Amino acid sequence: MFQAKDIVALQKSTVARWHQAPVEITGEGLMSIACQQHAFNYNLWHEEDIARSRDVTDTQIAQVKRNIDQLNQNRNDWIEKIDDAISDYLDSISINAAHDAPINTETPGSVIDRLSIIAIRIYHLEEQLERTDVDQKHTDSVKQKIAICKLQRDELATALDQLMDSFQSGAKRHRTYRQFKMYNDPALNPYLYAKRAA
Repeated sequence: MFQAKDIVALQKSTVARWHQAPVEITGEGLMSIACQQHAFNYNLWHEEDIARSRDVTDTQIAQVKRNIDQLNQNRNDWIEKIDDAISDYLDSISINAAHDAPINTETPGSVIDRLSIIAIRIYHLEEQLERTDVDQKHTDSVKQKIAICKLQRDELATALDQLMDSFQSGAKRHRTYRQFKMYNDPALNPYLYAKRAA
């Protein structure tokens, strides 16, 4: 269906491109879904930066908070879309894992989400290496962080490939875990439905 290296390459290339041009979704099938999910993380990262700024007004912070809530909702919705696409694929090739086959504690969509965040983090850490207003201690610290992030990315990508192999062999069962985020739902957020009733 896909290899983790292709997801990693997509996330790396789009982060670099999106910093120079508008966000554009690329790829087909699951790669397009993963790209859209990655875009939500990309935009979320930059909204979080604004939220921590000391030179914006309270009104701007309120809007940023709303933006963050919506982007986080979208991010989680699209993790589920990735997992749904994987379920559809496994169904299409008639994979029927044994009823008692183990379920992984983390879904492929969640792994791809973590890889997305690592790609964004590496990009921004590498930006730090271009600074001329920092000392060598700062640069060395950043280089160490980049090395750790790249190791984590590579290990996570390997684990993703292994997980997909275990699904395709029937050694593990795949399931989309519904997160049912409540804070944006006016029927489930007590503050929202209480205000509406009043």
